[in-house]
Amino acid sequence: VQLQASGGGLVQAGSSLRLSCAASVRTFSRYGMGWFRQTPGKEREFVAAISRNGGFKDYADFVSGRFTISRDNAKNTVYLQMNSLKPEDTAVYYCAGNVNAILSGVYHSARVYEVWGQGTQVTVSS
Repeated sequence: VQLQASGGGLVQAGSSLRLSCAASVRTFSRYGMGWFRQTPGKEREFVAAISRNGGFKDYADFVSGRFTISRDNAKNTVYLQMNSLKPEDTAVYYCAGNVNAILSGVYHSARVYEVWGQGTQVTVSS
């Protein structure tokens, strides 16, 4: 299984970006998916998670309604729509998959995710 994240870039504060994560797996719907981010010298932190069928979602407190996670199981892709970006959102964003997810499960801990994408850089200028 491989995850390919894309969509990052350099934007100004207040702008929007949509990250995509394409999975090279035929059983994508069996994976609970998550987005995490990391800045130099800090641990990877949870951003958002979505259940296998997309019916359940959860977000980190700092998202404050600005981000939306979604998935299209027919396209083997999970998305992270990020609006009202702030300079503190600058980080490398990673998508991750949990093959042991239960149908309604959303997971915050990076430890439960077995598969990780390569990361995409998001830089927000003030």
